Amino acid sequence: MALTQQLARVSPQYLAQCRAAAEVSADGNPGWDPPAEDTVDLDWAIGGLLWFCQRMRIEGPCVQVLQRSISGDPGGGIEFLDHPEVYDGFGSPPALLAPAAVVEVARGLAALDIGEVLSCLPADHLEAAEACGFRGFNGHPRKYLVEHFELLQSFYLTAGQRGLAVLVWTD
Repeated sequence: MALTQQLARVSPQYLAQCRAAAEVSADGNPGWDPPAEDTVDLDWAIGGLLWFCQRMRIEGPCVQVLQRSISGDPGGGIEFLDHPEVYDGFGSPPALLAPAAVVEVARGLAALDIGEVLSCLPADHLEAAEACGFRGFNGHPRKYLVEHFELLQSFYLTAGQRGLAVLVWTD
């Protein structure tokens, strides 16, 4: 199975429950099992979008909000989620965006015009895939990037409206 970008919307209470489970578990298992409707697999779309922005020298709030949306914020007191039952150890351990940060990210994503960001994406599917760092991509990546960006945008909007935190990791 390929490693992909994962997100989960969770309440502070759920994180406290997982922390308590990890403390009493012999192997530190936090009992991580958020509801499926509060998780999303973004594949590598946002990473490809960031790759494209960097290659096109698109800077500023666009890149910052995209990066934060999949990297989280430092700290967060969630070391107990650094466990094989949560993620497989590839890359950094899970990172957290607290509810207030989720609202900030949701606003930043809502302000992004994905059409404008992708306006200089090459028309040729091979050149476009290369511009996004996708090797062997089948077809033109525009639709893939737009769909996953809209999924990310919607995911954060819902999390912000519900007052939830967002956990990010690669699995």
